[in-house]
Amino acid sequence: MDLANAPKLADQPAPEAVRPPAGAAPRGRVVLLDRAALRDRAFRTEWDRLVAEASEPNPFFEPWFLLPGLDRWGAAERVTVKAYFAGGRLCGLYPVVRWPRYYGYPVTHATGWLHPNAFTGTPLVARGHEVAFWRAILAHFDRSARRALFLHLPMLTEAGPVGDALETVLAEQGRARTVAKRESRAMLASPLGPEAYLEASMSAKKRKELRRQHKRLAEEGALAFERCEGAEGLAGWTREFLVLEAAGWKGAAGSALASHEHTRTFFAEVLRGAAESGRLERLALRLDGRPVAMLANLIAPPGAFSFKTAFDERFARHSPGLLLQLENLALLDRPGIAFADSCAAEGHSMIERLWREKRSLASHNIAIGGAARRGLFAALTAWENRRGENRRNAR
Repeated sequence: MDLANAPKLADQPAPEAVRPPAGAAPRGRVVLLDRAALRDRAFRTEWDRLVAEASEPNPFFEPWFLLPGLDRWGAAERVTVKAYFAGGRLCGLYPVVRWPRYYGYPVTHATGWLHPNAFTGTPLVARGHEVAFWRAILAHFDRSARRALFLHLPMLTEAGPVGDALETVLAEQGRARTVAKRESRAMLASPLGPEAYLEASMSAKKRKELRRQHKRLAEEGALAFERCEGAEGLAGWTREFLVLEAAGWKGAAGSALASHEHTRTFFAEVLRGAAESGRLERLALRLDGRPVAMLANLIAPPGAFSFKTAFDERFARHSPGLLLQLENLALLDRPGIAFADSCAAEGHSMIERLWREKRSLASHNIAIGGAARRGLFAALTAWENRRGENRRNAR
């Protein structure tokens, strides 16, 4: 398929972003919200209720995380937030953007919005409304596809209520779909306690080596571990983290949070909002009071999400990051937490030495619109499949 010369799809009027409807919200309707609407006090109350009632947790779409991201990148990327109302209540929320290119080709598509510091794309959906949510979202894009050839859903968790509901709706509608990418990252989920889990996941030889590294690190000075929640001391902790991360390879590569003003202030605002919402846990390993490893966990029951971590590379031979993760195994005993998502890249050498479970995520391309548009999507899918097969055969 010659994507560069693919026929253009006719424009359709863009739906107008509106505020949440006054009084009873429409039943089974998708409403487009702007940033002002998202900050409306009454809507924020509904949003917080949705978080509490969501069938799957996703801290990256909670108000204290999503709003700072929208403030920094949402306007430039023209992000809209799709809110699904049913029975007078907010029952689903999903940020979406339209991109003009797909893997370098001029193929416009709609996609769930994630910025580089958000690690899960599963929509927030109220328990029991998963199937109705997907029916409404797909019908919405059928009506207002505009130039978008398909809908891309990035990094949806598999084998969960929201993902299962998507499969149900795709099957009942006979709607075409391809899985563009699958990934599996380290997860902590076990009935074992921290000590038993460590024994099960690491050999006696490796555990002995960790004890040796801990001893050698302690010989460098007074070694202490701290675990904090709430906002007390948060500003100083945040500054320490930014300095620690920037001193390592990320700083040299220009990818540290402190390397850019927008990511530096985003990180500080997210931690502050998470702490105020009771969603933040901070861990640090300190040597003579100075941090040698730090970790910020986002707590979103029944899940915990390892948002950001950093360590002092001058002490790399003592594995301070891994030593801190030994303390993080306490999540196994934390009430209300059934799993912890590492949010790390698949194959991460450090965390996969310790966390042995996997969390699977998939990115989907889904047909939308009428017959002509779906025909073009089928042609694109066939072309991608042929290209993938040719690559495999060339190996």
